[in-house]
Amino acid sequence: MLVPSRLNRFSIAPMLDWTDKHCRYFHRILTKQTLLYTEMVTTGAILFGKGDYLAFNSKEHPLSLQLGGSDPTALAQCAKLAQERGYDEINLNIGCPSDRVQNGMFGACLMANAELVAKCVAAMQEQVDIPVTVKTRIGIDDQDSYAFLCQFIETLMPFTNTFIVHARKAWLSGLSPKENREVPPLDYERVYQLKQDYPHLTIAINGGIKTIDEIKQHLQYVDGVMVGREAYQNPMLLTQIDSQIFDLDRTAIDPILAIKALYPYIEQQLTHGALLNHIMRHTLGIFNGRKGAKQWRRYLSENAHKQGAGIEVVEQALTFIS
Repeated sequence: MLVPSRLNRFSIAPMLDWTDKHCRYFHRILTKQTLLYTEMVTTGAILFGKGDYLAFNSKEHPLSLQLGGSDPTALAQCAKLAQERGYDEINLNIGCPSDRVQNGMFGACLMANAELVAKCVAAMQEQVDIPVTVKTRIGIDDQDSYAFLCQFIETLMPFTNTFIVHARKAWLSGLSPKENREVPPLDYERVYQLKQDYPHLTIAINGGIKTIDEIKQHLQYVDGVMVGREAYQNPMLLTQIDSQIFDLDRTAIDPILAIKALYPYIEQQLTHGALLNHIMRHTLGIFNGRKGAKQWRRYLSENAHKQGAGIEVVEQALTFIS
């Protein structure tokens, strides 16, 4: 059954080594409405890995699991497991250009095989009652025409109606993942055109978006906006989302109160073996532009990794903020 997604008005991008469970819990303190994403998780990790790659905190909802893979059967198994665990959405990664991802036959290289992607999405959608969405680029290598993008979208349309489009093409060789986020030029107009030509689809835009004004501008042309590194490096942006983007009567949380709201989570995680620096690294940018922010970052960086570090380290770091 094709299930429409209504969750994508604003979301934070899945980012490897960044949007882990600690990051998502912190972001949820800052914004209640934003759709959060896991880091990309491969089907192999879920089905054969030793860890629990589907674990999350119930406070993270709404939450989407981003999957990496190209085997329809394995993806369907993982989607079913994810729905059973309570995820709100499944997202298939067709955007990552890294060599490691290409060697595993998933990510952006799959744009060249739309029929396989369609089989993957169809197999997942047959197993779940939650939305299955696709995150993609506008093209790859020399296959970067608007006609190529439309053909890709049309092949998938019978099986999903929600696409998150990074408004850059990906170079599959010659550029690092970091360069692929910066070197290929942004083409927002192409994503706008996609929404205009396929008005029945839910189209969200991603790539280089940094401010509330930019988010509002994009929302005049597409259904949703996904922000990546800016949301991570400047978390205070997220405190404006519920009121400015979702029109809710909600006062932005003070950053000091946001940190203190983390205390119960920190203590609970520390008792389960987590390290303080693994939690607090996601909060380093919360005081950007405020007096004492540099000292806050330095104190945490120098002390949160120490054995036995706990809430007292955070309390001391907060004394530098005025």
